[in-house]
Amino acid sequence: MMNPKYAPLFESYTLNNGVEIKNRLTVAPLTIYDSGPEGEMTETGRRFWQDRFEGFGLFIMPFTNVHPSAVGFESPQAITEADLPTLIEYAEIAHEQGAKAVVQLAHSGYRADRAMTKGYDVIAPTGDLYGHFRTMSDAEVREMIACFANAAELVMRAGFDGVEIHGANGWLIQQFVSAASNLRDDHWGGTLEKRFNFSLGIVDAIDAVRRKHNRPDFIIGYRFSPEEPGEDGITMKETLALVDALLTRPLQYLHISLWDFYKKARRGADSNLTRMQIVHDHINGRVPFFGAGNLYTADDMLEAYKTGWAESVAIGKSVMLNPNLVELIQAGRESEIETSFDWDKADYYRYTPAMLQGTMAGTDFYPPLKQRGVRYKTNHY
Repeated sequence: MMNPKYAPLFESYTLNNGVEIKNRLTVAPLTIYDSGPEGEMTETGRRFWQDRFEGFGLFIMPFTNVHPSAVGFESPQAITEADLPTLIEYAEIAHEQGAKAVVQLAHSGYRADRAMTKGYDVIAPTGDLYGHFRTMSDAEVREMIACFANAAELVMRAGFDGVEIHGANGWLIQQFVSAASNLRDDHWGGTLEKRFNFSLGIVDAIDAVRRKHNRPDFIIGYRFSPEEPGEDGITMKETLALVDALLTRPLQYLHISLWDFYKKARRGADSNLTRMQIVHDHINGRVPFFGAGNLYTADDMLEAYKTGWAESVAIGKSVMLNPNLVELIQAGRESEIETSFDWDKADYYRYTPAMLQGTMAGTDFYPPLKQRGVRYKTNHY
């Protein structure tokens, strides 16, 4: 029987479009580096996901490419109707486990792998001096917004409950937000407000799909990274401005990407406060806010939730290490939750080959991403 102290984690909440999420536990988008050449699910991927998040309220399907130029690693895609069978399978896996399910729509930008982009150029808000990636034209930026909308429509047709726009972790959308990677002087850059236009355009285009199909229940979330290093990197002040801009749109939630739930702000806000508290206080109840970062045990999750800084806690690494995480909590077996990888139990985790390779290399489950190009040396001055 579950220890009653964990009951708060299993309270439901309702989004502003009327959709009820059954508890405060969200499966963070877990990149498992295991998709076929067309983004299809593999047997090892299928084995990893099976029954893995039974009991969670929300499942965020990881990084899903919206265009052939988006691909930076082995990952699903939502580009054409040919991708529908894979999307349908993911949706069915999630719903069979009782979770609402959204797809994280993404583009790698300058971090795309030219060997995987099927002849398409590697593109970015601003190109570099060495030809590793080039500047997107105005028409290409608008086309990419349409690609995000097309992906959302495919996701809707596949039976998902919504999408999460991936504006975090240095991928294309964040590249537009950041003055370090966006040196444009057109509609898509030049001022802070213009650097937000790509993000806002994507939200508007996906909302138009929702309205076209009369699906107000279709969830739209947005994930962001709060800060970047470097003189021109995103600051907390800029992030709070982004939050305000996003919340002029009909979003259902915001999701912060953090390695540490309790990490304090660097600059642009009170450095004595955590990023979580700063952003949550700024949102001030306008939408649910999802927090994440090194939450392994049931007590970690409970204490994070009890801070009041997040309406839902997104769990990543603990889901990787515990294929029956919620069951352990609800059965009063929380002491059995694994917090580190044990090679003697490798079969229990059901990792994909790439995840095992990353673990063997000591890279915290993930193989290192190849970095392409030099971020600050661009062809715009």
